[in-house]
Amino acid sequence: MSTTTKEAVQQALAGYTDSNIGKNLVESKCVRDVRIQGTSVEVDLLMPYPCNGLHAQMRSDLTPLVTALDGVDEATFNISSKMIAHSVQHGVKRMENVKNIIAVASGKGGVGKSTTSVNLALALSHEGANVGLLDADIYGPSQPRMMGLSGQPESADGKSIEPMRNYGIETMSIGFLIDEETPMIWRGPMVTQALEQLLNDTNWSDLDYLVIDLPPGTGDTQLTLAQKVPVSGAVIVTTPQDIALLDARKGLKMFEKVEIPILGIVENMSTHICTECGHEEHVFGEGGGAQMAKDYDISLLGSMPLDMSIRQQVDGGKPTVVSDPDGEISLRYREIARKTAAALANQAKDYSASFPNIVIQST
Repeated sequence: MSTTTKEAVQQALAGYTDSNIGKNLVESKCVRDVRIQGTSVEVDLLMPYPCNGLHAQMRSDLTPLVTALDGVDEATFNISSKMIAHSVQHGVKRMENVKNIIAVASGKGGVGKSTTSVNLALALSHEGANVGLLDADIYGPSQPRMMGLSGQPESADGKSIEPMRNYGIETMSIGFLIDEETPMIWRGPMVTQALEQLLNDTNWSDLDYLVIDLPPGTGDTQLTLAQKVPVSGAVIVTTPQDIALLDARKGLKMFEKVEIPILGIVENMSTHICTECGHEEHVFGEGGGAQMAKDYDISLLGSMPLDMSIRQQVDGGKPTVVSDPDGEISLRYREIARKTAAALANQAKDYSASFPNIVIQST
């Protein structure tokens, strides 16, 4: 017969700190229930971010903490996740069926932002979230090809459109509505109107995260996003190159000015390993993303190598996370996804739905 109490189990679980949220399981209110029967303990854990890839390691780390207690021979952990809505810019109304919008941005083109966006979305899905992907690059939409999608979306009522679906992800892009080789010769107001329509007229299902792949720069599309789209957080993509970092800092400053939290930085092309001899070199410089993260007191979510397979897989319409799910690069993307979602989980929550509507009527 076990002499262990629920309080003792809670105290033991407090010895485990989740590195992604920076708090122990008790402090972060992840321990939902503890049941003791004989010499067996069963614990229900509810994580605030999707983390399927961590479940096995968590069980391995937590089991000895609990079985070390007096009279406990067996410990079982039921791990699940619940993602909630987080606050957005002041004065911007949150979308009812999308809990959180994550903007992926870069100061300049050619740093792998779209590749990061699609693999981030897929990685969040693999970690257990309901995810959508919006291609906001009106002039150069690339997500249809990267997601292996073609054809036009359907519309049942002639007003709203159904997102295209593949790999468990809902996707919308202007690329579905035009020929792939047709140039978009539009001025700024038309572009911003198109972005708003793609976002608001798409019948997204209940999404935990909608990842928005932004065009490079700080122009009309980014301004529309900041003023009219309810964004919970942003991810900045850069390379270690000084010029890319200079532009990435501008993008970061833009989000700071409109009070959109920066969830972290992804450094692409951080190192190159020769496929012939295995020699590793820093083609675009070294440590730039880490230094930028340090300068602005934000997280370096991860560093991705300059690897030919990443390019080949998105060009072929089957990004790395789905084409090689257990590979080293996919595991890096999944770690970036967990860190991104955990950074968002540490942001302020949206309590607007908790407040009652105040109705004034004459009697």
